[in-house]
Amino acid sequence: MRMSCNRVKLMGTHEIKVRLGSISRQRVNQLTAKAHFPKPVADLEQGRVWLADDIEKWISTHRAAADPAS
Repeated sequence: MRMSCNRVKLMGTHEIKVRLGSISRQRVNQLTAKAHFPKPVADLEQGRVWLADDIEKWISTHRAAADPAS
């Protein structure tokens, strides 16, 4: 019997930094500290991690708000 494996995609500070256009790590820390930013799903020794889907939704919402022409 074969069981299906559901993979959860996670993002850390580095992945968020790259996804947002190589902004600084300090800027990522500022953004993630804001109340409107998704909450991390875990706080590991290497740092916090977020669900990639939550980050992608946040990016699409905030980029749309920043660019009313889109």
